[in-house]
Amino acid sequence: MTNFEYDLVVVGSGNAALSAAVSASEDNLKVLVVEKGPQHKRGGNSFFTDGAIRFAYNDLDGLSKVVDNLSEEELNSIELPKYATEDYHGDLMNVTKNESNPSLAEHLTGKSYETILWMKEQGVEFQLNENQFFEKDGKKSFWGGLPVKTVDKGIGLVKSLFKKAEENGVDFWYASPAEKLEKTDGKITGVHVNSEEHGKVLVKTKAVVLASGGFEADKKKRMEHLGKEWENAIVRGSEYNTGDGITMALEVGAVKAGQYDGCHAHTTDYNSPKTGDYSKPGDIYKKSSYPLGLIVNVEGERFVDEGADFRNYTYAKYGKETLKQTQQKAFQIYDSQVRDMLRVEYNLEEATMLTADTIEELAVKMGVDKENFLETINSYNDAVQDGDYNPSVKDGKTTVGLSPNKTNWALKFNEGPFYAYPITCGITFTFGAIKVNNKSEVLDENDEPIEGLYAAGEMVGDLFYHNYPGGSGLMSGSVFGKTAGDSVKNYLSTAAQN
Repeated sequence: MTNFEYDLVVVGSGNAALSAAVSASEDNLKVLVVEKGPQHKRGGNSFFTDGAIRFAYNDLDGLSKVVDNLSEEELNSIELPKYATEDYHGDLMNVTKNESNPSLAEHLTGKSYETILWMKEQGVEFQLNENQFFEKDGKKSFWGGLPVKTVDKGIGLVKSLFKKAEENGVDFWYASPAEKLEKTDGKITGVHVNSEEHGKVLVKTKAVVLASGGFEADKKKRMEHLGKEWENAIVRGSEYNTGDGITMALEVGAVKAGQYDGCHAHTTDYNSPKTGDYSKPGDIYKKSSYPLGLIVNVEGERFVDEGADFRNYTYAKYGKETLKQTQQKAFQIYDSQVRDMLRVEYNLEEATMLTADTIEELAVKMGVDKENFLETINSYNDAVQDGDYNPSVKDGKTTVGLSPNKTNWALKFNEGPFYAYPITCGITFTFGAIKVNNKSEVLDENDEPIEGLYAAGEMVGDLFYHNYPGGSGLMSGSVFGKTAGDSVKNYLSTAAQN
């Protein structure tokens, strides 16, 4: 039998896994990445993201060090609210109802900017996020703390990290699921891998980083932890995120952590693929412009406050609300006042769009309860209050007397033609995972590190609850992935000295 020995084995090949592999390989460690899927399906959930990434840029000067190809004229055309570490931390704690583990929350937000600069050094390119500003008086007015995305979306992100990892000498095994961890005298000493190329082998190693995602792609686990209604939820990303890493960690003494009945769930096109489409990556099926319009169910009734906050702070929970509706279906509707302001995904050929010249005709095409729908629209229009409409700030232009009211951006729905987009719930990742500290060390029931075992990305439990600030998933993967790699280097260096 061939002997395979490495300093570090990383399980998974998304942003978190690659960040760990790149970080560890900077010190010439011998690193192996094992990926469950074939090579053409590598990259985990990161491959499917839009690339928007949240970090504490502080001000325009901080931003310009990340997106460094902006001319003086372009910089002068930007209106950018300050976004410091405390702002990011405040957003995270607010949307998680203060349940996010303080140590993990502080690590994520406090390390976000330096990690972005490190990613840039590794070859990751960044650009302005075209979906996060509105034109106002000739200026790009950014909102919601998310002005930056990776070039070429998630595809560009993982492509850059794969390139750097390969340059650093990292080995990759594809179609090679990790199945079990080997633990000897309290230390992780190997990984059992079922490799298409090498067969079933024990890879000996001094450390393991688990970064293989949550259990969102496992129908049985979704139903067990999230509820029976999640059986047919669309999986927006990797089909391989079935909770394997969580299972392996628990088997060697790790403990569960986080909200097992919670997840990131987005409104997505009703006719989108059941799992991530590798031929059409880049988060093209999501539907995120609902604060500009209304959302109704098949009964023709509204069921959420579309204007409660910027979409960055509501989209991860409104998918779940859609799942609760009849046929697990709803419609986002817009009139011609806002149609040209919708995000780019609404204009793609993959977008399911219904259009009509009258509201009555729109109801027929949607197939909703026409009488209820017309009553909903009439009541809404009557409830809209006067005020200045400004989608780049929470403008307070609201309705009165409805349940639910629309808190911001309430324009009357009365200018044809009218547009409707059928939507359902798409699950992105699960919040329940394993207990990890701010060194990315996996902890046991006594809160002691399991020697040689680390985790990053979706496998970090106790960070997100109920909701999350948009762009924090990628940032968490990068921060805890790099941290895991750094911790492995320290662990092996200390072991060598002893």
